[in-house]
Amino acid sequence: MNGLPARRLLLVHAHPDDESINNGVTMAKYAAEGAHVALVTCTLGEEGEVIPPELAHLAAGQEDTLGRHRVGELAAAMAELGVSDHGFLGGPGRYRDSGMMGVEQNHRPGAFWSADLDEAAGYLVEVIRRIRPQVLVTYDPNGGYGHPDHIQAHRVAMRAAVLAAEPEFRPGLGAPHTIGKIYWNRVPRSVVEEGFAKLHAAGAASPFPGIATPEDVPGVVEDARITAEISDDRDGAYEAAKAAAMRAHATQIAVDGPFFALSNDLAQPLFEREYYELVQGRSGAPAGERERDLFAGVEEAAR
Repeated sequence: MNGLPARRLLLVHAHPDDESINNGVTMAKYAAEGAHVALVTCTLGEEGEVIPPELAHLAAGQEDTLGRHRVGELAAAMAELGVSDHGFLGGPGRYRDSGMMGVEQNHRPGAFWSADLDEAAGYLVEVIRRIRPQVLVTYDPNGGYGHPDHIQAHRVAMRAAVLAAEPEFRPGLGAPHTIGKIYWNRVPRSVVEEGFAKLHAAGAASPFPGIATPEDVPGVVEDARITAEISDDRDGAYEAAKAAAMRAHATQIAVDGPFFALSNDLAQPLFEREYYELVQGRSGAPAGERERDLFAGVEEAAR
């Protein structure tokens, strides 16, 4: 339709860098395979902490220019992943980073956490009806770890999926479209525990001064909840693209080998496999098995 590839994937994230950490392998894989991969980021991440000392002046408490800088970081990350269709919900700066839960920034004018749900979802409906994705990826209802912008991104994505399919909702935005499959970002507990065991085994060789805990990893669930698993099937090419994309977000992420750290300087595993829970639509895998393709089972007629 409209010259778009047969397979179309939409990801909705809260801030620049979330996409690379959660879905870098997935995005690189599908982009390389010719699928249309689209990313909508809901804020510029203006309230993020800055890692490099020489860029500290960008922070909200100083020049407050971090958001503009992170637009460039996101573009560089998307170049590493081979993704050309990326934009911000309602346009750059429409919604501002809300900060962590319970802070004053949650309720500032323009904060994403305070956005009207249907208004924000309307901007995403326009994207959905344009690219007509069969697959949507976003966060769980807790946003993975309770950040207000992640929670709101979940709400907007799920609401937009409903509204996009309703013919009476803003017909001027395009023909209605029903998304076939919706996934939430997840990480199986066993994988997290294994990753941190490797970190602790590294001991003094660990590249960072401290080690995070499994509780610091968003979206961790029991293994049985995982319905899909996407791996690097090109001899590390997609994992390398993910690491490069994460490095592009230099104000937020430090990457060293198979580990990375955020502004707290605590090491976490860099997962080369990415995991999902199917919450809407039918699995394309045999009963009891994980899907290895997010498009598995998508009907040709729905394309």
